[in-house]
Amino acid sequence: MAAVAKRTVTDWLLKPMAGLAPLDKDRARQELAEITAVAREEGLARLVKFLADKGEGQDFLAAAFNLSPFLRDTARRRPGILDALFDQPIEVRLTAITAAIEYAPLAEAVSESSLMMELRQCKAEAHFLIALADLAGEAETSLTVRRLSDLADACTRAAVDFLLRDAHGQGKLKLADLDNPSRQSGWILLGMGKLGAHELNFSSDIDLVVFFDPEAPAVVDPLDATELFSRLTRRLVRILHDRTEHGYVFRTDLRLRPDPGSTPLAIPVEAALRYYEARGQNWERAAMIKARPVAGDLAAGAAFLKELQPYIWRKYMDYAAIADVHSIKRQIHAHKGHGEIAVKGHNVKLGRGGIREIEFFVQTQQLIAGGRFPELRGRETVPMLGQLAARGWITADARDALARQYWFLRRVEHAVQMVADEQTHTLPEDDEGLERIARMLGFADAAAFSQAFRASLQQVERHYAALFETAPELSAGIGNLVFTGDVDDPDTLRTLLGLGFQRPSDICRVIRGWHFGRYRVTRSAEARERLTELTPALLRSFGQTRRADEALIRFDEFLAGLPAGIQLFSLLQSNPALLKLMATIMGAAPRLAAIITRRPHVFDGLLDPALLTELPDRAYLSARLSAFLEGDRAYEEVLDRLRIFASEQKFLIGVRLLAGSIDPSRAGRAFSDLADLTIEAALQAVSAEFAARHGTVAGGVVSLLGMGKLGSRELTAGSDVDLILLYDHNADAEDSDGDKPLAPSHYYTRMTQRLISAVSAPTAEGVLYELDLRLRPSGNKGPVATHIDAFKKYQRQEAWTWEHMALARARAIGGDTGLCAEVEAEVAAVLGQPRDAAKVKAEALDMRAMIEKEKPARDLWDIKLIPGGLIDLEFIAQVAVITGQVEAGPRATGTAEILSRLAASFADAGVRQDLGDAYTLYLALTQMTRLCLTGPFERDDVPPGLSDLLLAVTDLPDFGVLEAHLKETSQKVRKDFDLLLRAG
Repeated sequence: MAAVAKRTVTDWLLKPMAGLAPLDKDRARQELAEITAVAREEGLARLVKFLADKGEGQDFLAAAFNLSPFLRDTARRRPGILDALFDQPIEVRLTAITAAIEYAPLAEAVSESSLMMELRQCKAEAHFLIALADLAGEAETSLTVRRLSDLADACTRAAVDFLLRDAHGQGKLKLADLDNPSRQSGWILLGMGKLGAHELNFSSDIDLVVFFDPEAPAVVDPLDATELFSRLTRRLVRILHDRTEHGYVFRTDLRLRPDPGSTPLAIPVEAALRYYEARGQNWERAAMIKARPVAGDLAAGAAFLKELQPYIWRKYMDYAAIADVHSIKRQIHAHKGHGEIAVKGHNVKLGRGGIREIEFFVQTQQLIAGGRFPELRGRETVPMLGQLAARGWITADARDALARQYWFLRRVEHAVQMVADEQTHTLPEDDEGLERIARMLGFADAAAFSQAFRASLQQVERHYAALFETAPELSAGIGNLVFTGDVDDPDTLRTLLGLGFQRPSDICRVIRGWHFGRYRVTRSAEARERLTELTPALLRSFGQTRRADEALIRFDEFLAGLPAGIQLFSLLQSNPALLKLMATIMGAAPRLAAIITRRPHVFDGLLDPALLTELPDRAYLSARLSAFLEGDRAYEEVLDRLRIFASEQKFLIGVRLLAGSIDPSRAGRAFSDLADLTIEAALQAVSAEFAARHGTVAGGVVSLLGMGKLGSRELTAGSDVDLILLYDHNADAEDSDGDKPLAPSHYYTRMTQRLISAVSAPTAEGVLYELDLRLRPSGNKGPVATHIDAFKKYQRQEAWTWEHMALARARAIGGDTGLCAEVEAEVAAVLGQPRDAAKVKAEALDMRAMIEKEKPARDLWDIKLIPGGLIDLEFIAQVAVITGQVEAGPRATGTAEILSRLAASFADAGVRQDLGDAYTLYLALTQMTRLCLTGPFERDDVPPGLSDLLLAVTDLPDFGVLEAHLKETSQKVRKDFDLLLRAG
């Protein structure tokens, strides 16, 4: 008993972990004595005894009350709050207060006025305790903001539940469950900004946006719903916002709703969705990132936000949005007194280097990338910094620095607000006020705080500047650039010549066309203004390609096809590396230039910082494709999205190769994986569409057999695709079971024709792949679809040697897994059949001689056809496979792997090495030239940029050296070819 009595007197359950120093020690003691006197009057004996003692707890309270008049006055009015901390620690007490708030609207005799009093008293106590815990160091700032947000949630829910029950009592609503009034009520309250993100500051108001579903089960009269929910919302604001003798709960702001000047306080869900999709502004998209259902019908709120996802998270990166966000930032700079960083009077939230810059930094990256990467869609600032760093959008250094400074600046903001419970973000301008803030934050004095605060702002500003504030030079350092009027400016012509343009007058005419708004892309004044700012950097970049005129003309063609340009111009202006890449593409890679001319959106993918570090392997491409196709889509839309996806990803794989982040063999695998995935997806779409009309064949299954470069996973950017479609069905299967039944062979023939059309027919979105089915049994004379039994019989009894050689590269790429496994097993069995090696070699030599005679190589750069070129290497590999001259191991279809595994009895280590090196060289040159050029490689007309790329990919110093190396390699390969295939 004595022990319990002792504890009740002395065990105060808040243990300060941070020492606070008061501004005035004597005054602090006097203030604590005044609070002690009030506690005595209220009979709080144990609190009186505790406050009269000396120790860390008493020193902390004296300092806290001296530094914060708000806390001091609350303690004077309600010393019982302090007394309660003998019975429960702060966390437990806060939980009890939340429970009391939640119960308040359900109490029997509750009225609007009694609820208002209860909420204000509960909120005041919780507010006081949250501040005390924060100052004592018992709670990290991250916990403080969460506690404040949870408090706001609880108070809002209590007021909403009361109002719903009240409306039910008046017959205006018919609630499903009076103990859980919000469920199925249709009243949606989204917390925005810091409330939505669980990041409320100490004296924050709360931003709410209110919607309702007129079709919700609780709504009695849908026609009256707008008036009803607007009236309830008005009462909600009064309950939370109005100041009474008990104070206020939370100041409440409804101005973030759509078009607040002309819309009711509560907006029907359908009207809101229409507004956002048709008229929503970029700032509203940014605001919706943090939106969270906080009260009312939480399920309906979540469903509403799900509907809004495509509006908030665009699939394509949106650089006009960045410019828009940046313009908001500039307005803040203009209106909020930005200037030199001074500590006194500095706005911690909006000032340079402040909290808003960190939030903008994060939200802008989210707007750019959240559409493609769902993990970047979080509401909270610091966790999103972590995700951005994990994805490579920011460095670990930026993440750590900004997270650290974010929480430091939030602590500063809280201290500023805790002084008098005022919603201010500005540091005091007087010495004493600044000293007060410094001590609340545990600094020795104002000087020490000022130094830390300034360093924090500068660190934030440095990271923010790296993202945004890199204004482009106009024509600095490169001379006159004037494109107005209709007469060439002589100084501008000289500047263009100096930049490397050979036809400056023609270039002037092209650029004048831009400025006169002759293209859709330059019709708006803003777009022309952005392009004007960009032009000097653009011209300099094109000049450096050494094909300046061609590069600019291609860029002009690109602009001519664009529907709008503000996004692109903003993007290029804010990203010099991207501008350089654009110039390389326009100057050295006509094929890529043609892709972005037809499909400007592919450019968006270049802005993903992880682009050059993430390998485009099968899992990566598969995940991207699934995300791109998600949702129920019509057949033609699926095919169009496949064409868009394939085109974009071919471009992005090509860019990785161009930038040297993947090597040519990995590019070949990536191009092949992309073809596998998109063609299989096309097969699934075609099969489903075909079945809807013709039904299915009993036991019917399909397998796609990839041949040629697809089978060997060596596709290039320009490759067509060799396929064989195989099928099987129950032995006794008759016609298909649909509205228009077909016999099995006719069914699969027609379905294959539909697949060919789906994959190869030109549409507005281009062609998925050019398909070649000539490697099927009997070639063009045979049916386009082959039954598995017919395939087996043909391969074992009728196929020519060259067809078995082609089969060496065969690989099942899609369709039914069981049939694919059967096909793979059959291919391996056919390839493993015993053969007369001498006969195979002789036939291969004859075939090679025939190709050489009928399709002679144009020149040394016709790498496929030159003697000792790619065909020689492929023939060596294929002959080795079908004559059993490959080392044991899993079946390989890739030429490089087969050459590396040639049996020692067939080719010695030196020959294997030479053949492998030759293949690496040919692959590098073929991948790069096919990536950049649409036609053949013309030795005398090589874009200088392409020469540079070929030297980079082969690691050779000069084009002459490269040609000599190519010639020497081909001679060596031809010698090895003769040695290996003419031998016994």
